Amino acid sequence: MSKKGAEIIVNSLENHNVPFIFGIPGAKIDGVFDTLVDHGPQLILARHEQNAAFMAQAIGRLTGEPGVVIATSGPGASNLATGLVTATAEGDPVLALAGQVKRSDLSKLTHQSMDNAALFAPITKYSSEIQDPETLSESIANAYRIAKTAKKGASFLSIPQDVTDGQVNGEAIKPLSAPKLGAASDEDIADLVKRISEAKLPTLLVGMRASGQKETEAIRMLVEKTGLPVVETFQGAGIISRELEDHFFGRVGLFRNQPGDMLLKRSDLVLAIGYDPIEYEARNWNAEKDARIVVIDEVPMEIDQYMQPEAELIGSIAKIIEKLSTAIDTYQLSADAEHYLTTLQEKLANGTHQSATVEGRVHPLEVIDTLQKNVTDEMTVTVDVGSHYIWMARHFRSYEPRHLLFSNGMQTLGVALPWAISAALVRPETQIFSVSGDGGFLFSAQELETAVRLKQKIIHLIWNDGSYNMVEFQEEMKYDRSSGVHFGPVDFVKYAEAFGAKGLRATSKVELAAAIQEGLATEGPVIIDIPIDYSDNKELGQTILPDQFY
Repeated sequence: MSKKGAEIIVNSLENHNVPFIFGIPGAKIDGVFDTLVDHGPQLILARHEQNAAFMAQAIGRLTGEPGVVIATSGPGASNLATGLVTATAEGDPVLALAGQVKRSDLSKLTHQSMDNAALFAPITKYSSEIQDPETLSESIANAYRIAKTAKKGASFLSIPQDVTDGQVNGEAIKPLSAPKLGAASDEDIADLVKRISEAKLPTLLVGMRASGQKETEAIRMLVEKTGLPVVETFQGAGIISRELEDHFFGRVGLFRNQPGDMLLKRSDLVLAIGYDPIEYEARNWNAEKDARIVVIDEVPMEIDQYMQPEAELIGSIAKIIEKLSTAIDTYQLSADAEHYLTTLQEKLANGTHQSATVEGRVHPLEVIDTLQKNVTDEMTVTVDVGSHYIWMARHFRSYEPRHLLFSNGMQTLGVALPWAISAALVRPETQIFSVSGDGGFLFSAQELETAVRLKQKIIHLIWNDGSYNMVEFQEEMKYDRSSGVHFGPVDFVKYAEAFGAKGLRATSKVELAAAIQEGLATEGPVIIDIPIDYSDNKELGQTILPDQFY
């Protein structure tokens, strides 16, 4: 008995155990939406396709399985672009479905006709247009599988309207088991053990692909056994647990002026584990081109003048690390290394000192200290892009992987609130915090209505200074002046109330602590407007490489 293409699409998503689908309907894809009324993943109606793609990206990052986003033809499809390029750059699996004009109209200048597959080919792992209803399910199965295979990223499928509405005789394909990667050879493990034993200060640089649950457990086991120091990338946040905090030496990203940068420079053996250059290019932390590097990853490293590893152990990161831990009988850092690491820990602690706060404004470190006291380990914090993101990445501690989320590949404005919405769906029993600047917030602020509709426990902090400050302070560093960064004021308390959320304002650390407590006691989303004191931002970029502006 034949079924409509839309039914096969939904059945395929069901077979892949897709829990949510994010998007906005339109005439070229509404058959799928009609089917979703009766069964299939929970539909989360968004207010903009770009934000729907961000939500799908967050599902991919939080669960390891592709988040699914759906849009109609024309601008509905093209609005997905920023979300999909962000997902692909940052290693988050996404399956994107978009409507298309009927096949007979593809070569005509008809309403909303464009070459969808060509548009997305450069910014996804896989981009294709389905030309036969009978291939719908196999196309979805392959696109889904490609998205979740390292390097993870976005897959895109364009579906003409008459394919969605057409008849299909075949059944929806059930997913096959994913190929399993193995560990490195005994010979390679023995060689790495020898390298570690001969090094004076070996260091782990852990990145995005090291932050899965199994990978994190393996790394923690290795650090507990050896005491090796660890530096996280921004997307590696939370790999080191609270119990192993003495072995954590901060995060690196953006400007080369952190204790973690100093450790990587001093180290005579860097183990780059699940690290991707897009997080923090090797030219930043290995500017002198003298680092001895060993890679442990699922995929070969991209080689350039600053990244030329002496060895690469490719396979399952977790299995390789587990095998390495077993192969190391005992290990003890030298007294000189221990002394140096103690000085770095002092630098990390001293980095939390602040100057006097401007009256009526809250210093970034005051915000972070207050937030730190209210965020428990199981809570999720999503962070947008802006000056606040540098402060948060450097100073906010997180002790579980993928519970502190940054966009550090594309550095995409507007991700925090959509990501928070997905975190609240995946982790509904926990409080979610999201953080943005006043500029980035308005890139996706319409999704506050989505969060209100879903009655989600989200507290969103807006660091409000009236400018695109991350651009401003870097322009001032380069040109001694800024351009194109200032805009008019917005009353975010009234904005929140207009959407049915609670709006609060905090002009001091005491007021912020009270506002967060009120937010924790509130059912539904809460917006806290924080006039921020960015007077210390000039220190964020001190002692950096000349070409290291973003």
